[in-house]
Amino acid sequence: MKYFFFITLLSFSLFSVAQTDPRIPSAKDLIRYNPSKNRMYQKGWIDFNKNGKMDVYEDPTATIENRIEDLLSQMTIDEKTCQMVTLYGYKRVLADDLPTPEWKNKLWKDGIGAIDEHLNGFQQWGLPPSDNPFVWPASRHAWALNEVQRFFIEETRLGIPVDFTNEGIRGVENYIATNFPTQLGLGHTWNRNLINKVGYITGREGRLLGYTNIYTPILDVGRDQRWGRYEEVYGECPYLVAELGIAMTKGVQRDYQVAATAKHYIAYSNNKGGREGMARVDPQMSPREVENVHVYPWKRVIAEAGLLGVMSAYNDYDGFPVQSSFYWLMTRLRGEMGFKGYVVSDSDAVEYLHAKHGTSENMKESVRQSVEAGLNVRCTFRSPDSYVLPLRELIHEGGLSIETINNRVRDILRVKFLTGLFDSPYQMDLKAADNEVNSLKNQEIALQASRESLVLLKNEGKLLPLSKDKIKTISVCGPNTDDAAYALTHYGPLAVDVVSVLDGLKTKVNGQANILYTKGCDIVDANWPESEILPTPLTSEEQQEIDKAVANALKSDITIVVLGGNSRTCGENKSRSSLELPGRQSDLLKAVQATGKPVVLVMINGRPNSINWADKYVPAILEAWYPGSQGGTAIADVLFGDYNPGGKLTVTFPKSVGQIPFNFPHKPASQVDGGKTPGLKGNMSRVNGALYPFGYGLSYTTFKYSDISLSAKSITDKQDVTVTCKITNTGDCAGDEVVQLYTRDVISSVTTYEKNLRGFERVHLKRGETKEVSFTLHPRDFELYDIHNEWVVEPGDFDIMIGASSEDIRLKDKLSVVPYGTTITKAVDMGLNESVKMVLDNNEYTEWNGTTGDFLNIIMDENAQPEKIDIYWKSIEHPAAFEIQLSSGGGQFITVYKGNITDTEKYSTYIFKKAVASDLRILITSGKATISEVKLDNVKR
Repeated sequence: MKYFFFITLLSFSLFSVAQTDPRIPSAKDLIRYNPSKNRMYQKGWIDFNKNGKMDVYEDPTATIENRIEDLLSQMTIDEKTCQMVTLYGYKRVLADDLPTPEWKNKLWKDGIGAIDEHLNGFQQWGLPPSDNPFVWPASRHAWALNEVQRFFIEETRLGIPVDFTNEGIRGVENYIATNFPTQLGLGHTWNRNLINKVGYITGREGRLLGYTNIYTPILDVGRDQRWGRYEEVYGECPYLVAELGIAMTKGVQRDYQVAATAKHYIAYSNNKGGREGMARVDPQMSPREVENVHVYPWKRVIAEAGLLGVMSAYNDYDGFPVQSSFYWLMTRLRGEMGFKGYVVSDSDAVEYLHAKHGTSENMKESVRQSVEAGLNVRCTFRSPDSYVLPLRELIHEGGLSIETINNRVRDILRVKFLTGLFDSPYQMDLKAADNEVNSLKNQEIALQASRESLVLLKNEGKLLPLSKDKIKTISVCGPNTDDAAYALTHYGPLAVDVVSVLDGLKTKVNGQANILYTKGCDIVDANWPESEILPTPLTSEEQQEIDKAVANALKSDITIVVLGGNSRTCGENKSRSSLELPGRQSDLLKAVQATGKPVVLVMINGRPNSINWADKYVPAILEAWYPGSQGGTAIADVLFGDYNPGGKLTVTFPKSVGQIPFNFPHKPASQVDGGKTPGLKGNMSRVNGALYPFGYGLSYTTFKYSDISLSAKSITDKQDVTVTCKITNTGDCAGDEVVQLYTRDVISSVTTYEKNLRGFERVHLKRGETKEVSFTLHPRDFELYDIHNEWVVEPGDFDIMIGASSEDIRLKDKLSVVPYGTTITKAVDMGLNESVKMVLDNNEYTEWNGTTGDFLNIIMDENAQPEKIDIYWKSIEHPAAFEIQLSSGGGQFITVYKGNITDTEKYSTYIFKKAVASDLRILITSGKATISEVKLDNVKR
């Protein structure tokens, strides 16, 4: 519980300062915020420009676009340029926590676009959280941000509110807030509804604390497991990143409580060799891979979730820096994707144009290129003057047109109007901040996220779950056993109480078992990472600590080894050259395993590791990622069976770093290479296959897949199709299964991926329970980026696959897609018409056989209005059911009759509502049936 004591000491420090700082408001003033009794605050509106009348931009009933244009018409160049920059907050760039008289002489006397990370507690990398009295409690923090906001509203000419921005990829970054698993862990839940709740809590707590724009979600798609920021991605599949990104964005932006700013746009996450720093400029991707993998999530999140913010990345693509690319920031982002918010630069993206990329001569030229390209707000850890002053010079010299400036400022103002800053600029309910931020209710969602993020990789002999009744002594070791600092790093809450694995285990056994703990080893050794290529013997101190772990294991019924990484081995600027366990961790694991006692390995880390030895010799392995502040509780729940793990991998585990790039999705046969026979006389030259594939994950129960069904076997390229199947829990306990749907374009004009994830659902099933799972596939799910660089749906067959992982496919079917305008019935003429002829030839000895999903299409005369059909069912296999569907053209069919097939060897008559129809379809919806004849009026012969 070391974190509790640390937080207690820091909180005591904040309390002590609060007793002596005269600026601290009283308790009664922290219930509801009351701005100064200034006449500018009118009933129902605010007189921002203090002219005594309601201007259009001050009128809540006016349209947003009219309000923007009215305000823009009143702004000077100085006021416009101040909106185009971020001021980093307290102890980053801004020296003051609250406004001072000197602010009237600063650049921001004319306003400011955004203030980032102000009073959130973060100081610098490696430093403890700030002890400023305004970081906590929540009500006081919100009051302080209100006071800063009040300066911009009351003390600037036009009163334009500031946008308070902050990070939020695992909970809003604040001294204290609800602390979730890192985004990689959240991805492994495969739970859209849960991610939406995480997003809502993040946005809600952010707004209660005074923030109005949260930097989340990360839409980067992980493609190189060595990359340091792998802990920040949802996974390596663009479809999954898009789906969870949509859910997160909708949650954060619900009711426009705050804006969500996604990052990092674009093609950022596949750097050369997985490296960062200066090598970030050279991602190893073809143009088609960029479109299929990296552009895909952005298009969908912008279109389907209304994303209000985009952070432009500082890499280049194909020699063109994204930050100065009109193509990427305007043509694609705004023109094609329809983005309506504002673009903020990532860190020194503007400065890198001259300092790293060499495509600009100096800062002034870098500013010009960035603004021309589409940048709205420069955001980095530098004085805002360094950007605004050269920006103003360019305008006065004619280097940038006022039309361009106006366009950039319009986007900034639009976001501020949408999030209500001109109508409700203050966080009024201060007490709500104390009641809701990191509340028990929110922590319950965080614990659910921690539990659902866990992935069971191996469980040989059903070693897990453990039984408290049978285990008397537990040995626990490993550098991550009693260290949970991973939950308190940057981009999330900084000072919450964290439950380590050791804490969780002690609470779980509650004295019923004796726990023996020793660390065993550190995360890294003294020579790491050089020791990965030049190994050194264990020091005597290292050997002694491993010996302690072995001694404990020999005295125990079970040993739990908690290994992995932390901020030393993973994170921003922490890319690796190996995926092996760092330091002496493998030595510790092998020594404990050699005791012959049962061993459970728990991995806490921010990337996949090549744990080949553990996979072969350790009976049980649980992957926990960075599981948030309640990770220790969640892990203990899983180890002792109080929660059945159901997470699935959103990333591939390579067996060796030498296999990289190795991920999903991939081209056919692209991840198999060389021979398959090892040894002296073999032909195998490299390891093949994944250690654990995309979508993989075990459970304490088992699941049966059955009854795949398509709503249609053939559709046009404009139609949706529904795919259903049944999942049954065939094991001994309740559990979650992540049902995954994949497609494959069988024949295409360009090479496509071997499998495309196009649907997933996390389903909870009680013991013996069966549920039907339904997926809707849209035309976009069949698209490919063709040889003309256009997204199209090509006619042809698609394999439909449902499984428990990308390599564990349980059900298969096939779907045909025909061009819109060709219509389904024309497709019948091209191949199915012989079947139709057999049931319309007045010959009961010719027949058509159909199984579930098969259908007959019959073309009708022009203006035909069928209302009755006679069908001679020759034979059926019970139970059998069917539908009669009508189409009035274009391939769209509507069901007019559905029923079971009961009588055979005679005609059955079916009557339905009369309607004009160009086509009639008989669809077998379950079982098998044989039709020998059909009687139907107005059939086209």
